[in-house]
Amino acid sequence: MKRNIFIAVMVVVCFVLQSTLFRSLSFGGIAPNLLIILTAAFGFMCGKTCGLLVGFSAGLLYDIFFGDVLCFHALIYMYIGYINGNFKQIFYKDDIKLPIVLIMASDFVLGFTYYVLLFLLRGRFHFMHYLTSIMIPEVVYTIVVTLVLYPFIRFVTGKLEQGEKRSEDSFA
Repeated sequence: MKRNIFIAVMVVVCFVLQSTLFRSLSFGGIAPNLLIILTAAFGFMCGKTCGLLVGFSAGLLYDIFFGDVLCFHALIYMYIGYINGNFKQIFYKDDIKLPIVLIMASDFVLGFTYYVLLFLLRGRFHFMHYLTSIMIPEVVYTIVVTLVLYPFIRFVTGKLEQGEKRSEDSFA
């Protein structure tokens, strides 16, 4: 129960930070994607279902406030969370390499999906420009923020897991 409350609070806090503070800290119009960090992190830490639900709720929140089409971002984030959930079996709490690679790949897939669905299908074929001026800078900026945000998420979820184990042990 505490973990679900923490996840919901983190989704709202990261959405607010992404849409306010980090928009003002953007470099050349590029801001980090905190919601993709949360979606990927909870996917590979907690599994497919958790990643799917976090991705859907983060994407839906983004769609409600900024989207042109309802559930467009929710669907993309949901798939990314679910795919990251497949890596739960090889996830180690102390390893930072896998989370960095998965978050980087998730942000890249998100940017590529945006390009295909929003630009390529409209006949805009400037992929190299989009790649070098939007996708790669956003991935780099997101990874830099991941180095700060991910350890915090991992620390709090570790504490919540310890509390859940203690309460299960005392109940049994």
